Amino acid sequence: MMPSPIQAYFDADKTDDLQALTGAFASHAVVRDEGKTYAGKEAIEAWWRAAKAKYQSVVEPLGLDEQNEAIKVRARVSGNFPGSPATLTFAFKLAGDRIEELEIAP
Repeated sequence: MMPSPIQAYFDADKTDDLQALTGAFASHAVVRDEGKTYAGKEAIEAWWRAAKAKYQSVVEPLGLDEQNEAIKVRARVSGNFPGSPATLTFAFKLAGDRIEELEIAP
């Protein structure tokens, strides 16, 4: 079963609900994607808006694996980018009921 903040992230991404998506993150959260780091909710909001506009991506979680402090979700990501669809790993670290860190990698 997927922890509620991670489920909230994927649900919000699917419905393009920016407020729900940023609500899943802690105020001091960090996202790492495509070699860049985004710290804090404002930066995460800007990252997500730009990525959605650029790629029109759709994310479908495939499986979950807990490793030490990280919860890794393999997901099929399809959209407007070369190699679509791609399977990526979304590695989450939680702080209570919020996402503290997210790293997206192949």
